[in-house]
Amino acid sequence: MNKYPVTYQHIHTCKQSGARLGIVHTPHGSFQTPVFMPVGTAATVKGMTPRDLKEIGAEIILSNTYHLYLRPSDELVAEAGGLHKFMNWDRSILTDSGGFQVFSLNTLRKITEEGVAFRSHIDGSSHMFTPEKVMSIENNLGADVIMAFDECAPYPAERSYIDDSLMRTTRWLERCINSHKRSNEQALFGIIQGGMYKDLRIKSTKQITSYDLPGYAIGGLSVGEPAALMYEMLEYVTPLMPFDKPRYLMGVGTPDYLIEGAIRGIDMFDCVLPTRIARNGTVMTSKGRVIIRDAKYSKDFTPLDVECDCYTCRNFTKAYIRHLFKNDEILALNLATLHNLKFLLDLMAKIRQSIKEDKLLDFKNEFYEKYGYSK
Repeated sequence: MNKYPVTYQHIHTCKQSGARLGIVHTPHGSFQTPVFMPVGTAATVKGMTPRDLKEIGAEIILSNTYHLYLRPSDELVAEAGGLHKFMNWDRSILTDSGGFQVFSLNTLRKITEEGVAFRSHIDGSSHMFTPEKVMSIENNLGADVIMAFDECAPYPAERSYIDDSLMRTTRWLERCINSHKRSNEQALFGIIQGGMYKDLRIKSTKQITSYDLPGYAIGGLSVGEPAALMYEMLEYVTPLMPFDKPRYLMGVGTPDYLIEGAIRGIDMFDCVLPTRIARNGTVMTSKGRVIIRDAKYSKDFTPLDVECDCYTCRNFTKAYIRHLFKNDEILALNLATLHNLKFLLDLMAKIRQSIKEDKLLDFKNEFYEKYGYSK
């Protein structure tokens, strides 16, 4: 019998890149890694039905503790039978801790050792997130993977601030562990911090992984720092993380970050990027991004991407999708979102296949050349 409700099974390590292929098993099914998790902030991936998500191959999605706590409330979700029943999603779910959201409020919050006092972005009402409160909320929501409450420090930040912050994150993790009431059903992941300082990243990694947890995440990256600096931090951290546990890089969703993260040993990724840019009329294609609102597509009767087999690309043209956006039609958001998510899920499938064939670096070079990235 497994000790944890969520476990990692290693399948293969790419001889060319060092990337790893695996399977994560959860109470609501298993998924292959490396994986990209679509973000359903308020218990829905904007513009998508659960049927849409299943058809494009999504096996795990992410929802947001902060937003669900404010609306409709974690108590209501619990009364509905938990997130899976509430949103009619019978596959895996991960909930973040709300830490990133409350720290993003800036002038609307105050950090103390006890937790974070903040004002709602909706109505200005006062609230307090402590590690104990966040665990209670996430226990009510009932996701398969839940995140510890951490402090996501800004970039750039002074070394002394980052050191104090990461130590607080470690203390908060211990409080989360002690107040987690559903450890037989929900896997609690700790979050590694440390800013952009090598020794502090190493310090945080050793502290967080000293707690015997089913998985670990890397936070505080992709917050405005140069890509090369993010990759450098990953190279310090991932070798120190347990080999037999999932590794989750939070808030990353561009194709280059997904490929580079996989090369550096990451298993799980999430980001609002593909759905957010889709709603603004930008789509990802095998030859780079396309801003579908541009006039040059008004008479373009080809698919968004001739290499894509998603519902959008099989049935509609750039000209039609541009027409929908120009007329503020709801269907535009659905079609663009579906395509962007399918593009990234297909990319992850290609990454996994390349790992299996020991060819991930070759795939990276081919993809970068076609997409328009510099190597």
